[in-house]
Formats: sequence, structure tokens, C-alpha cells
Amino acid sequence: MPVMPGAEPYHHAGGPIGVLLCHGFTGSPQSMRPWGEYLAQAGMTVALPRLPGHGTTWQEMNRTRWEDWYAELDKTLADLRGRCAEVFIMGLSLGGCMALRLAEVNGDGIKGLVIVNPSVTNDVPLLRLAPLLGLAIPSVPGVIGDIKKEGVTELGYTRTPVKAAATLPRLWALTRSELGKITQPVLVFHSPQDHVVKPASLRILREKLTGGNLNVVELTDSYHVATLDNEAERIFVGSLEFIRTNASVPLQRD
Repeated sequence: MPVMPGAEPYHHAGGPIGVLLCHGFTGSPQSMRPWGEYLAQAGMTVALPRLPGHGTTWQEMNRTRWEDWYAELDKTLADLRGRCAEVFIMGLSLGGCMALRLAEVNGDGIKGLVIVNPSVTNDVPLLRLAPLLGLAIPSVPGVIGDIKKEGVTELGYTRTPVKAAATLPRLWALTRSELGKITQPVLVFHSPQDHVVKPASLRILREKLTGGNLNVVELTDSYHVATLDNEAERIFVGSLEFIRTNASVPLQRD
């Protein structure tokens, strides 16, 4: 299946600190590419995979499930851990949820998390009917492109594949049920003006991550896809400072 130009995965071999970047549901690596390139220039080893079914067609994505997307991230994480002394995970939207899940499963194998407008609960009541709707309606209007900055677009699907979306509640529930396992530092960048993910997700994180390891930074001039929005640079710089603060090995520039 041909990949959309610009939706290709991105990898950079750098120093001993690895960063796994996780893009969002129906999006593509394009939404995270500037972030990955920024960290690569700072000397990180960076992996930004394209999740199965993404960056091609929504019809292909309808043949995938959350387990397929997570498996791709898990495989990439294993490769990073084999090549790097320490690994951080960073994610956008549903990519933030999968980053949290990876931290729950891998424990001390993850040094810290930086997540942007993470989604950990169902904000669309109609999604509860998705398993039935998928039998009659293959897709609904998409959710990509929630960006405040003029002239910037997100590369992804204008339609949301219903069968793929129907698998999300299981991932959300599983992730929420084990949030207490996360002891690593977690930095959340949150846009109050988010038209995709409602405030409930951040509220859940604040309720569950009570060990003093959660820090929330508000983005007042960005919408959901903040990694491409007005405050993208703030996210990039903040994530690098987060690594500098929490890594136990020195950063290495190319």
C-alpha cells in the first residue's frame, strides 16, 4: 500500500539517549517529524514509526486494531532499548495513551514521558455503538487538523474508520486501570482549547498519578495538534529540558 508523501517514518542514530515518538489516531509521523528532528539535532537517537494502517488510506486502517499499533511501538521500543542506555517516550493524543501503556508495561525500562493532549477516555458517546455502526457505516468525518496556526495542516485521514475506532475503548480502559504503575516523571502539555480531546483525560491523569511525578504545562495558543501549532517550539524545548533533568547519562551531540 503506497504511503502518503510526508507520512514516512523517521529514524535518526544519535547518542546513548533514545526517544520513541508516537503519533496519534488517523494521523501520521508528519505531526511529530519536526519534534523528532529537533531532538535528533540535540544528539538523541530518535525513532518515529508509522503505525499500521496510518498514512495510507482509511480503508486499510479499518483492517487494523489498537493491538497492531501498540505492537509496532513495542517493537520499536525494544530496538531502542537494545541500542541506547536510556529511553524516553513522547506522544500526541492517542499516541500519548500508548506511551502511558508502554510505561505501565515496561516500568523502569522507560526513563520518562512527555505527552501532548493525551487521550485516555471516550469523549464521543456514539463510539460505544461503533462495533454495530461499523457493520453499516465504514467511516465518519475525521478529527485531524485541529490547529490554530494559519497555513499549517496535519497529514492524516479526513474520514475516521469506524471498525478501527471501535477498538479504542479497550485500550483506554486497560491504560486507565494500570496508571498507578507509572512512577516515572510525566510531563503533559495541555491545550485548554482542544476540540478533539476533552478535559476528562487530563482530570483522570491528575486523579491517578498522585506520586508527585506529574507536571502539567498549559498551551494557551494552540489547539489539539500542538506539535504543529503556535507553541510547538515550547514543546520541543521543554522536552529537551525534561530529558536533561531526568537522564542519568550525558547528552551527546552528533
